[in-house]
Amino acid sequence: MFDWILKLPLTLAEAAPAAGAGAAPGAPDPASPAGLISMFLPMILIIGVFYFLMIRPQRKKDKKVKEMLANLKPGDRVCTIGGIYGTIKGLRDDDVILSVGHSNTEIVFARWAIRNVEAVTIENEGEILT
Repeated sequence: MFDWILKLPLTLAEAAPAAGAGAAPGAPDPASPAGLISMFLPMILIIGVFYFLMIRPQRKKDKKVKEMLANLKPGDRVCTIGGIYGTIKGLRDDDVILSVGHSNTEIVFARWAIRNVEAVTIENEGEILT
């Protein structure tokens, strides 16, 4: 009943030399090392381009953010991912206590919610920055 399945490899092996004779004279054989390299070279180049244009810059950015979060200290002026500006009053393991507004209201944020540390330290929040 399934004898044709067993004979299929023999039929394909007999048909392969006939197909190879009709191929273009300059085309590399896919089974040869040159044929394999010409097939995989574009894929390798695409992976290389993705690495250098997307993966590597993202890793550098993640490293800078991780370093910034590790170097937080009380007194730093920060901006959260929600756009709230405040001054760090205290640090815990994964939390940051911010002092916000004129009345110095304390708010607790997750450490990862800090977007960046501001370069300017403000003594009085009522003054205009220059």
